[in-house]
Amino acid sequence: MQLTPRDEDMLGWLAMVRFADANAIRWAMSGLAGRDDGQPVALRKAQRWMMRMASVGVIDRGVPAFQSAAVAWTTDPFYGRKPDIYRQTARHDAAVALVSAIFLSRGFEWKRDQRAEYSRDHQADGVATRGDEVVLVEVELTPKAVGRYGPIFQRHALRLESDDVSRVDYFCTPGASRTVSREADRWMFRDLRPRLVVIPAFDARGKCVGHSGVSSSI
Repeated sequence: MQLTPRDEDMLGWLAMVRFADANAIRWAMSGLAGRDDGQPVALRKAQRWMMRMASVGVIDRGVPAFQSAAVAWTTDPFYGRKPDIYRQTARHDAAVALVSAIFLSRGFEWKRDQRAEYSRDHQADGVATRGDEVVLVEVELTPKAVGRYGPIFQRHALRLESDDVSRVDYFCTPGASRTVSREADRWMFRDLRPRLVVIPAFDARGKCVGHSGVSSSI
């Protein structure tokens, strides 16, 4: 079976986010098909794509400990190593994949952020771009130790001022939303604070609480 250009785009995105479940894949398929209406393809269509890719051996699937649904990842060594879906950060990685896919469905492109180059630098979970709009994206399922937020927000502020970054979006659980909002109020200058947006997107278990609501907030 010959892969289509969209198949190759999907595999490239899947490798970038490491792994994703069918729900994330349906949003990514929408965006990579050129739609920008913020609506996913049907779940059955995403499942058929996963089955077709698995049948020719370009993706593999497994069920991580934190959920009952399978996730998929690319098997081609060109895209990198097989992800560890059982590691401590796997729930976070799955959430980032979903947020990334929803950005794609709104007409954005998605890429990894630049690597942190020194101890007080910070690498965001991703960067979404649409024309001149550049959004640093963070997914926060568990609040960090309070002492870590100062350097992170100082770095965000610097990039908002000098890197042509439009805004910073935090997609959070309720507890993380409160912590991020409080610490952003504390550490960011008043003129920059409105450009750091906190979006309650996940419940306490890390499950998305409203995909359409998340899409409309982007």
